Amino acid sequence: MQFGIFTVGDVTTDPTTGRAPTEAERIKATVAIAKKAEEVGLDVFATGEHHNPPFVPSSPTTLLGYLAAQTERLILSTSTTLITTNDPVKIAEDFAVLQHLSDGRVDLMLGRGNTGPVYPWFGQDIREAVPLTVEHYDLLRRLWREPVVDWEGQFRTPLQGFTLAPRPLDDVPPFVWHASIRTPEIAELAAYYGDGFFANHIFWPASHTERMVATYRSRFEHYGHGTAAQAIVGLGGQVFMRRRSQDAVAEFRPYFDNAPVYGHGPSLEEFTAQTPLTVGSPEEVIDRTLHFRDYVGDYQRQLFLVDHAGLPLQTVLEQLDLLGEEVVPVLRKEFQSGRPDDVPDAPTHAALVAAAGRES
Repeated sequence: MQFGIFTVGDVTTDPTTGRAPTEAERIKATVAIAKKAEEVGLDVFATGEHHNPPFVPSSPTTLLGYLAAQTERLILSTSTTLITTNDPVKIAEDFAVLQHLSDGRVDLMLGRGNTGPVYPWFGQDIREAVPLTVEHYDLLRRLWREPVVDWEGQFRTPLQGFTLAPRPLDDVPPFVWHASIRTPEIAELAAYYGDGFFANHIFWPASHTERMVATYRSRFEHYGHGTAAQAIVGLGGQVFMRRRSQDAVAEFRPYFDNAPVYGHGPSLEEFTAQTPLTVGSPEEVIDRTLHFRDYVGDYQRQLFLVDHAGLPLQTVLEQLDLLGEEVVPVLRKEFQSGRPDDVPDAPTHAALVAAAGRES
C-alpha cells in the first residue's frame, strides 16, 4: 500500500501571526515539503492544479519536473490534473516528458475542477463538465497507446495522422486515477477503463465515500477487469497531530476556524465527527485511518493533506516527521495484515511494464 501527501497549494494568512507567505515562498515551501516526504519514507507526493488566487500550482508538471531532479524514489502525481479545461494533447505530451525525466516515477489523477470561472478562461463550458471529461479522456488514452491517431470529437479540433512525441516511457502510459468528491459518472468512467478511482474523502461523511467506492468496485467487476475487491482505490484524508490530543486541537483550532475551505461554518468538533478529518495524537490518526478499510475494503493508496489553512512550513515538516516515524510504519503493517493475496498493490511503472511484457 502506498502512503503519501497531497497539496492544494493555497496561500493563506497564518491566523496566529497575521502573515501570509509570498507566492515564491509558498512554491519553495511546497518543494521542501515534497523532499521531506521522501526523506521520512512516504511513497507519493501529489500537487493540485488551480488557476486562480489564493492558489499557486497552475503548472503541476513544471513543479513535478523540478522535483524529479531533486528526489530519487518518490512517486510524483497530481491532485488533480484538469481533464476538462486542459488540452488532452498537451497533457499527453507533458506527462510523457515527465515520465522520461523521472524514470517512470509518475502517475496522474484526473479531475474536473471545482472552480467555475476556470472553464471560460480556457474556452470551455462548466455545463459540459462530464461530457468534456469523457471525450478528453478517450483522446488522451488513444494518444498514449496508438502510434498514429485520427480523431474527431465535439469539443476539440480534429486530429489527422497525429503521432505523440515523445512516446510514453517503455511505451507504457502513466497510470491514471480518476478523482471525484461526489459524481458517480466519474466512478463509472474509472471502472469502464479499469483505471484507479480516488475518493477525495475530506468534505463528506464516510457513508458517502462508501457508496462512491462501492459503485466503482461493482462496475469494475461488471466490465471484466477483475473482482470488485481487486479494483484500485485511493483515499484522501486530512490530519493534524501533536503527541497529546489536546495540544493538537488547541494548536489547529485557529487554522480550522479561519480556513477558506471550511472555516466560519461547522465547529472543529462537528467537522471531525462528520468527516474523516482527524485532529489528535498519532495513535488517534492510526486508529481513524485503519477504520477507513471497514467501509471501502482493502485499498491501494492513502494520501493526507497536511499543508493548508496557513500552517507554517516548520509545523508542516513536523507533521511529516510524525507521519514517517510513528504513523505510516504502523499503518503499513496493519493494512498488510489480513489483506487477501489476490488484492493487487498500487500500480507502478515497473509493474505496468512487467504486465505489458516489456523490459524497462
